[in-house]
Order: sequence, then structure tokens, then C-alpha cells
Amino acid sequence: MFVSSKLKHSASDSADKNGVKNRLKKFIIRRPSMKTLQEKGLIKDQVFGCHLLTLCEREGSTVPSFVQLCLDAIEKRGMDVDGIYRVSGNLSTVQKLRFMVDQEEALDLDQSQWEDVHVVTGALKMFFRELPEPLFPFRAFQPFVEAIKIKDSRQKVQAVKKLIQDLPRPNQDTMTLLFSHLHRVLTFSRQNLMSTQGIGIVFGPTLMWPELDGGNMAVNMVYQNQIIEFILIESCDIFSLDRK
Repeated sequence: MFVSSKLKHSASDSADKNGVKNRLKKFIIRRPSMKTLQEKGLIKDQVFGCHLLTLCEREGSTVPSFVQLCLDAIEKRGMDVDGIYRVSGNLSTVQKLRFMVDQEEALDLDQSQWEDVHVVTGALKMFFRELPEPLFPFRAFQPFVEAIKIKDSRQKVQAVKKLIQDLPRPNQDTMTLLFSHLHRVLTFSRQNLMSTQGIGIVFGPTLMWPELDGGNMAVNMVYQNQIIEFILIESCDIFSLDRK
């Protein structure tokens, strides 16, 4: 009787397991695809963490609209703020802003909840840090390092300019807009207390990093900062900006 009872339980357990498996298979087969969910608006395309080229193609532009929105807001009310880009904004508010952007909610950076410009700069830096491939693509990291080692200043400018011109259009145009903005930030250096070195330290690891660090993190960080600082100093020639 004991053996018979065990056999009955074993058969029952096996049947239950098979039933669960079958139900799971039917659910997986019936569930809508990611594309279908996106078309119905149930799952929205992310902005943060999206590849730059994919995002720009989706928006039909060569500069992400969120980047343009942030830069406009910062130039409107934050250029003379002490420690602009160096000071961190409230992280929970930055995350709230990020969530709204990813959910494609109407965003007005003039609203009081975004009045702290450090929140806007924090969200902008987070956008660049979370790109799957940085604004300076992986393949370009070492060529930029080699370019920054050139002794002759004029040759160095031309080498860096050529490297940027060889990048995809969204990378070029986003760089041009960003560095033009940072160049203007420096014109308020007496008020905001930011320098080319300070901006280089902030944006070096934000805009570029190697695909594989290879244990040279400290060395790479020096080059990251130097490259951004040099491009910023020479931005008028590199990006053909107005010197006024």
C-alpha cells in the first residue's frame, strides 16, 4: 500500500509539472512581441541607455532632443552658477527627470521642480555616461590618445579635427553643440569658477572611455581629461566656431 501511494503521488507530481510546462509554453507562444508592445505604446523606447545613432535616427535628427533641451535650459539660467557641471544635483530629482524623459512625458525644464540647474546638468552628464558606446566611439579612443601625444600644437589640432570629422554625423554634431556650449561656459569663468581643467576632469570620463580598460584606468583617465581639455581650448579651430 505504501509503495502504491508513492507511485500515485509521483505520477500526480509529474502530471502537475507537465501541466505547468505546457501552460508556460502556451504563454510564451501567445505573448506579444516587443515590437507589438512598442507599437501599442505599452513599452516605450528608452532615451537613456540608447545608442546615439539609434536615438537620432528615431528622432530624425543628428543631435538628441534631450541634449538640446538641457543645453538651452543651462544657457538660459545656469552659465554663471558657481560650480556648474562640477556640483552634483539631487540624485532622486535627477532620476525623476530621467524617468519622465524615458516615459516620453511632456518636459518643461522651466518648471519649478527643475529650478536647480545642477539637476539639469546632472541629468545631461548621466545621459552621456549611460550611452552603450560613448560620444567618442570605442574605435576612436586610441587614435585620440595618439593624437594628443603630438608635440606640435598645430599638427595636434589638425589630427584631432580629422578624427572628429571621421566620426558618424550624430557624434560630430552632438560634439559641436556640446563643446560650443562648454566654450561659452568658460566665458563666465569668473562667476562660475570653472576652468578648462575643471571641465576636462568632469567630462573626460563622461564622454570617452576604452572598451576594455586593460588595467590602465589611471593612465586612461589622464588621457581622457587631456583630450577633452585640449578640444575645449582649441574648439574654435576644431569646430570652426565664432571666436567672439
